[in-house]
Amino acid sequence: MHTMVIIMIAVSLSMDAFSLALAYGTLNLERKDIRLLSIIVGTYHFFMPLLGLVVGSVLLKTIKINPDVIVFVVLLVIGIQMILESFKKEETAKYMSKIELLLFGLAVSLDSFSVGIGLQAITHHYILCSLIFSLTSLFFTYLGLRLGKKLNVIFGKISTFIGGIVLLLLGLVYLF
Repeated sequence: MHTMVIIMIAVSLSMDAFSLALAYGTLNLERKDIRLLSIIVGTYHFFMPLLGLVVGSVLLKTIKINPDVIVFVVLLVIGIQMILESFKKEETAKYMSKIELLLFGLAVSLDSFSVGIGLQAITHHYILCSLIFSLTSLFFTYLGLRLGKKLNVIFGKISTFIGGIVLLLLGLVYLF
């Protein structure tokens, strides 16, 4: 039962990565960016719970910023960028800068930090738990990016526009 709880948490942590990857995948990303972004998200999901475990409670007491505001700003910027991208005429694969990849990974991994704060209540096998979180989020991110790319092929630029709208709405959900 203990392992099942960890797997359920891992899947739930990966769902926002999947949904955002699905929307972002409509940008017709290059294959190397899909792989790299999946690895980045998986890496963040490994370290963020551990970071949350070690310094999370102290950090949240010291700095009075809501992590949801950070997620909102990142999703707002990415969403607007996607909407603007949907009006461009080019059909080539999109190249993502390293900063975009890292910001995306951070945005979808902040909830792992929060889980890390309460990780002691769930398990004492922190590394194994973080590894499960990491592999699950890597898989769901990859799956979302690949499916988003297929949606772009089927539906064209409208899928990029809708993906941008979805990101904006998800950003608003984090804010409120």
